[in-house]
Amino acid sequence: MVMEMKTNRVRTVTAGLVIGLVLASLEQTIVATALPTIVHRFGDLLLYSWVFSVYMLASTAAMPIYGKLADLYGRKKIYLIGLLLFLIGSLLCGLAGSMTALILFRGVQGLGAGALMPLAFTIIADLYPPQQRAKLMGTFGSLFAVSSLLGPALGGLLAEWHWPLIFILNVPIGVIAFFCIHSALHESPSEPRAIKPRIDWLGVLTMTGGILSLLLACVTGGREFAWQSAPIVSLFAGSVLLLTAFVLIERKAEEPILPLALFKRRTLSYGNAAAFFVSAAMFGAIAYIPLFVQGVIGVSPQVAGYIMTPFMLATAITSMGCRSWLAKVSFRAILVPSLLLMLTGFGLLARIGAETTVTQMIVCLVVTGLGMGAIYPVLGTAAQNAVTWKLRGAATASSQFFRSIGGTVGVAFFGSLMMNRMTAGSDPELLLDAGARTNMAVEAIARLQQEFSHALAQVFAAAAIFTVISLLASLALGRERLTA
Repeated sequence: MVMEMKTNRVRTVTAGLVIGLVLASLEQTIVATALPTIVHRFGDLLLYSWVFSVYMLASTAAMPIYGKLADLYGRKKIYLIGLLLFLIGSLLCGLAGSMTALILFRGVQGLGAGALMPLAFTIIADLYPPQQRAKLMGTFGSLFAVSSLLGPALGGLLAEWHWPLIFILNVPIGVIAFFCIHSALHESPSEPRAIKPRIDWLGVLTMTGGILSLLLACVTGGREFAWQSAPIVSLFAGSVLLLTAFVLIERKAEEPILPLALFKRRTLSYGNAAAFFVSAAMFGAIAYIPLFVQGVIGVSPQVAGYIMTPFMLATAITSMGCRSWLAKVSFRAILVPSLLLMLTGFGLLARIGAETTVTQMIVCLVVTGLGMGAIYPVLGTAAQNAVTWKLRGAATASSQFFRSIGGTVGVAFFGSLMMNRMTAGSDPELLLDAGARTNMAVEAIARLQQEFSHALAQVFAAAAIFTVISLLASLALGRERLTA
């Protein structure tokens, strides 16, 4: 199917896609701010992390499936199914009467969210020629940065007023997006199929099982269970077996859910590797910045909540800048200096300590953010540019998938590295607990701060190594560039 639409319809569809992207990007930051209020309402702290984890598990596992289904049955139908699932899940979350119900409905919401981002970028690639597409990718990168800034404030405001609105307000806004796309997006068949497309159900089952096993091991390892415990080892072993079976199945499938031929294309294989490692470095390491500035530097919780603002603003600047760069130079020519900037930022962050000031931290974050801003728009554009229309959905979804799974693995890896560098029994979160600090001697607090600073410095050093791997993968992209 191809898109044949007038300008006003294209604008309407784009508006609908933007609304969907804003909902998806705001969801995690809003919920993160409001979750303490929700937990206080339901009183089940043990399930706290699963409100995030189940959403992430469901959306990550669903991404490549949506991408392939969109290639088989059309972007519009599959996107609207995903959006509808997201809205149903949002409504049910707002009506949840317990933490268990909330976690279940967040899973439904995550299943829908897996379609929103990859298919939105796929539809954009169908609607716009390469030069305009590059501009929009940069604009969307800035949109995500702004959403990340607004999310915490909006989440706090809604939590104080009436927390279910965090989820329920998605529904009327999402309905607008649904009707924009339903009414304005027109697809026409590009060529008739000799036979009806067949869904690779065995591939779906083995891939989903393998991904979920891997992510569950990463999410629960070092928290609910020790890394060397039987449940975690079993999950990793199950993941290896299922993903191996998946590869074997995909080699023979008529319509593979994730075409292995994609990874024969240098731009996609090395681009996805770069996305995985840079996401692991970014999400795994940056997560500890608010804890550091509040617990070690000693700023107020309000200031700590906005310490990432310079990072997000710097990200927005280079996201916008890459719109024009993509039209002039190769993908590698943008990625390499961007990753070098990120590497410099992580190198500076690896030198932090108890004597680090807020100003020094902001400088480090600005340097890192300036490097980060162009990376995802360029990798997404490169993935779409490497394939024809028939594979564009799968290629875009694979790029988003490797970012998502890289971030999940990074959070688990760096969290484990952090705790392994701490003395047994030491918990950096005690630095945020006013009651606990009152009962601790000044020397004990100073020792914990110093220990946490050293552990975090090593985490950033490891993140720098991940960034180097991403840099090497980017160098291997060659001279590929945006084609007209």
